[in-house]
Amino acid sequence: MDPEQINQVRRFNRTVTERVGVLHEHYLGRDRPIGEARLLWEIGEQGQDVRRLRERLGLDSGYVSRLLRSLEADGLVTVEPQPRDRRVRTVRLTAAGRAERAMLDDRSDALAGSLLEPLNTAQRARLVAAMAEVDQLLTAATVTLDIVDPDHPDAQHCLRSYFTELQARFDTGFDPARSLLPDAGELRPPHGLFLLARLHAEPLGCAGLKLPPGAPAEIKRMWVAPHARGLGLGRRFLADLEARAAQHGREVLRLDTNKALGAAIGLYHSYGFQEVPAFNDEPYAHHWFEKRIIGPPSE
Repeated sequence: MDPEQINQVRRFNRTVTERVGVLHEHYLGRDRPIGEARLLWEIGEQGQDVRRLRERLGLDSGYVSRLLRSLEADGLVTVEPQPRDRRVRTVRLTAAGRAERAMLDDRSDALAGSLLEPLNTAQRARLVAAMAEVDQLLTAATVTLDIVDPDHPDAQHCLRSYFTELQARFDTGFDPARSLLPDAGELRPPHGLFLLARLHAEPLGCAGLKLPPGAPAEIKRMWVAPHARGLGLGRRFLADLEARAAQHGREVLRLDTNKALGAAIGLYHSYGFQEVPAFNDEPYAHHWFEKRIIGPPSE
């Protein structure tokens, strides 16, 4: 990692924390720290599952419990177990909590205005555009890639969403029964693997890798949720799967795709894949690609 890049990130962090007031014990002039204020905002009007809150904010259960106890003591939230499963707790704002959240929103608006007010029109546009880009890049950096079983509920959610999208986009529709879908066992070690992308525990995309003995590795069922496109997940999936194929001694990586998936075709070309003659009988494929890959360095 470039030391100057690390230093720039740290300078940015110091500037932001100072300017937005998170160093103060009483955030936005209220009698509570930023952790409690953020929790009120995340709970929202409809309430929230406590486990989901922890996952969304990346906080441990003990810290979230302390924050919630403090908010309960102030009469701002209620925390109750769900009738069907008392292990699952739901937190909701009280009337006082909604009033406090509204006040925090007003003061947050004022703080945002104070950041923009000293700048001229061009500077404001630059700052807002830069913030949007930073927000997108930080979101991309927060996404995790994990190997999961293809029958995991999150994996099945992604595959169902993928098939639904193909049904809408293909001229002929899409019937999974007609496609050369890999068996789940082909996407489990040692025959393959299945990658899942998540953001705050929400499944955002998937990609499978087949590792047939004595044959090239093959990417199957790569999909990214529409609202997550633009985060670079497609290219990240390709890089991760290429590295894993190389670790397994493969020298060639293959995939096929449909002519309706223009963005995917463009991605494969830009990533170094070359079009080749058909290497399977996939009825929904119009393009077949291969890429020569370099194995890991020898010890």
